Amino acid sequence: MTTHHRHVRRGVWALLLLLVAVPVGGDESAGDDGSATDALPRLDAEAPRPAPITPPSTEEIDAAVRRGVDFLVRRQNPNGSWGSARNTKDLNVYAPTPGAHHAFRAGVTSLCLSALIESGDRRDEVAAAIDRGEAWMLEHLPSLRRATPDAIYNTWGHAYGIQGLASMYRRHDGDPATRDKIKREVEHQIELLGRYECVDGGWCYYDMNYETQKPSGPTMSFVTATVLVALADAKAMGVEAPKRLVDRAMESIRRQRKPDFTYCYGEYLKYRPMHEINRPGGSVGRSQACNLAMHLWDDEKTTPAVMRTWLDRLFARNLWLDIGRKRPIPHESWFKVAGYFYYYGHYYAAATIEHLEPAERPHFQNHLAHILLGLQEKDGSWWDYPLYDYHQQYGTAFAVMSLLRCKPDGKAVDGKR
Repeated sequence: MTTHHRHVRRGVWALLLLLVAVPVGGDESAGDDGSATDALPRLDAEAPRPAPITPPSTEEIDAAVRRGVDFLVRRQNPNGSWGSARNTKDLNVYAPTPGAHHAFRAGVTSLCLSALIESGDRRDEVAAAIDRGEAWMLEHLPSLRRATPDAIYNTWGHAYGIQGLASMYRRHDGDPATRDKIKREVEHQIELLGRYECVDGGWCYYDMNYETQKPSGPTMSFVTATVLVALADAKAMGVEAPKRLVDRAMESIRRQRKPDFTYCYGEYLKYRPMHEINRPGGSVGRSQACNLAMHLWDDEKTTPAVMRTWLDRLFARNLWLDIGRKRPIPHESWFKVAGYFYYYGHYYAAATIEHLEPAERPHFQNHLAHILLGLQEKDGSWWDYPLYDYHQQYGTAFAVMSLLRCKPDGKAVDGKR
């Protein structure tokens, strides 16, 4: 090959890379003169609209929540935690023992505890379950660590652990000694998140690259968003995460954000913006978490118009997410959707609705409650993916917390609104 041909070939590859890379993490819109313009109202106006529904009543929501709470109380382990490594199947999620299951149990226990506290259920058996869960959290969460060099599921445990601790903190209003103990543990969990931050900022749950002490795995948009939402909970209780940690996380999400506010699954896919999982049908679950996280940390591009657009898309295009629900193989559905994004996505949608103007909320609350009420199982649970013996517990916790945010009476969830 001549020198001329080598230069031409390099030029073609450079142009192709530029064409592929431009849609992700770049300027969301620009005028004919190259100046920035605000395309977000147009996005909102063109969002798909869900079909009309009959809004569920407060009584229907309350009854479903109570059944969900009853399920969580029944399924609590004797030691106060939720979930276990039982109920395996032919195809199991990679989970090196015992550390991966320590992480799963910590995350699931934190979610279940948050759901019970937020429910406001005053029954003695619920209060006893909460007390047992809190004791387990304060004993076991401090020792949560990385399972193996390649499996970093503990990130989920740290993030949802902070959320559970924040719920505990609100519950113990008037008890400064317990609150101080909780705050110290939140500080410890943030320190651990700093330790397990990816080298490029943000967080992941696998390091299949070099298995380094500071993970070399690619940042995952939704994992990073989950952590950022938890760090906002910590900030609300007076515990600040290092600014550099937050800033690097936000930049990692911006690098994965496309102009229409779909988000790449992980940063390793940012040069394949039209890969199935990076398209709207594949992002509809994680866009809720990413939009909420960026809004909570004052990203100027994540406006109410963006949040409304993606909430409407979730309800109008819910089938794409629902097709993956209960499938035993991750990412085998259309747009590579995995079942475990179902209740995750709806929970972060519910939390996003809280940040809209009060007059805008009922439309979205009604649609969300309508979907979730129709999916409750006979035993009172919700589940979306068979994950050892964790799925019914986390699915129910997500659904209960989502429905609590759908009540039309406007009452606050755990004093947060």
